[in-house]
Amino acid sequence: MGNVKIKVLDDGPFLVNGDVEILDGTDKAITKPEQYALCRCGLSTNMPFCTGAHHGKLHSEVRAK
Repeated sequence: MGNVKIKVLDDGPFLVNGDVEILDGTDKAITKPEQYALCRCGLSTNMPFCTGAHHGKLHSEVRAK
């Protein structure tokens, strides 16, 4: 694995860049593009990926301390 960057978007998903392996509950690898957004609202119809279903429903601004 190389350099990986995960950005928490305001009122949105986790934006992932880099080589990360995503496994389901049975340890099977999930196919993904090189850059993708992971849902953090639970409303996506294509979990674990974001479909934009959060628009107007998720209010979160994460800031480093």
